[in-house]
Amino acid sequence: MTRLLGDPLRARLVQILADGPATTSHLVAGTGAKQPNVSGHLKQLREAGVVSAEPRGRFTYYRLNPDALQGAALHLAGLAARARANAEQFRA
Repeated sequence: MTRLLGDPLRARLVQILADGPATTSHLVAGTGAKQPNVSGHLKQLREAGVVSAEPRGRFTYYRLNPDALQGAALHLAGLAARARANAEQFRA
């Protein structure tokens, strides 16, 4: 997940979607990126389960999956706790 969100455009898409579902047009306007680029990143986010697509009339809205983000946050918090606990454990 951290690699997935390590890309600045994907991270920005997730930030925008945290404010609610949006269409590709909304995401293009919010990022200034080209539509094919945004669509490609949305595909990666969908495949990873971070985003879902919901057809509504003529448009498809993309929605953030908070459970996927929560899982990543817990994983990172666990790594931070390990790093804190082992900060003075120098390897021989």
